[in-house]
Amino acid sequence: MIDLPVLDKSGKQVDTLAIDEAILGNEVRPDLLKQAYVMYHANRRQGSARTKSRGMVEGSTRKLYRQKGTGNARVGNARTVVRKGGGVAFAKTKKTEIFRKRMPKGMRRLANRNALLAKLVDGEVKCIDALDFATPRTRDMKDVLKSCGVDRTCLVALQEDNRNAAMSARNLTDVDIIRIDQLNVFELLNHRYLLVDRGSLEAWLAGIADESSNDKEAA
Repeated sequence: MIDLPVLDKSGKQVDTLAIDEAILGNEVRPDLLKQAYVMYHANRRQGSARTKSRGMVEGSTRKLYRQKGTGNARVGNARTVVRKGGGVAFAKTKKTEIFRKRMPKGMRRLANRNALLAKLVDGEVKCIDALDFATPRTRDMKDVLKSCGVDRTCLVALQEDNRNAAMSARNLTDVDIIRIDQLNVFELLNHRYLLVDRGSLEAWLAGIADESSNDKEAA
């Protein structure tokens, strides 16, 4: 079991949350995390990059200056591939390039859980007893992050209905917001810290525990 300290908004420990590492994969699996991260990263690519060949670049086809007598190297028109603003020798003209990768659903789920386990092992999960605010105020969220020792990039995981906390965090530098039910390995590994309230984390852990039991029954 992993004992995760539960903090209040001032950064003082008020309780401890026991998390069973068995539902998170028992041990950190770097190869699985790398594979899942590459998949998420590849699937975010649009594949719409294009370049123009010399025939597609707009401009005159006139020879820039005469062949001999200038002392310069011989040259053709301005659209040649060796000149700035000219075309590309082997232009990328394919309209859409597909970079998508796939992983089995079980591996994706395990990677998402294992990423959280890696954060827990490294002490990079900050659990708050209640992350609620009377009104949206950026200063309040900034004070919470500072009191918890968050000094690098941070991912704030919230319930969908926690609007005040989301609005309080959205303008902070190096802070991103995600719904707790959309937590994934890509976002977890892209941020140093994870800030989450106790209720949201317990609900997420209960959900993956149900998934694990269902997978076992199906097997």
